[in-house]
Amino acid sequence: MAKEFEDCSSAGCASDCSTCGCDCGQGFLNDGEDGHMTVTLTLDDDSQMECIVLTTFEAAGRNYIALLPTNPPEGEEGEVYLYRFVTGPNGEPDLQNIEDDEEYEAVADAFEEILDAAEFDELVEEELDEE
Repeated sequence: MAKEFEDCSSAGCASDCSTCGCDCGQGFLNDGEDGHMTVTLTLDDDSQMECIVLTTFEAAGRNYIALLPTNPPEGEEGEVYLYRFVTGPNGEPDLQNIEDDEEYEAVADAFEEILDAAEFDELVEEELDEE
C-alpha cells in the first residue's frame, strides 16, 4: 500500500523521471540532513517549508503523499500534511491540495491504517526480540 521513493539510478534513469517514467521524484526530493527524503513546499504566502517525506500511498485509486514539517509553525508540532501526488506528462511530480472533504477523510483513514500497520509491525518485532 505505501511505497518509499527510490532514486532514479536504481530505477535505471539517466537523469530524471521524464526519461523513464519511473515516478521516483527525481528533482523533487532532497536528501535531508538526517538522511530522510525531504521536499520544500512553497506556501500561499510564498514562504517555504521543508518537510520530511513520510510515505506515498494509494487511496481510492489515486496517489497521495504524507509530509511532516521539519520546523512546523507554532502550535502545529506533529501535524502531518496530506497531498494528492500526481506525475505530469514529463514526469515532473506535482502536489495538489485535497479540496473535497470526503476525499480528505478517505485519505486520512488510509494514512491512519498505514500508521496502525507500522505500529503493529513494531510491536510484533519487539515481542520477537524479547523471545
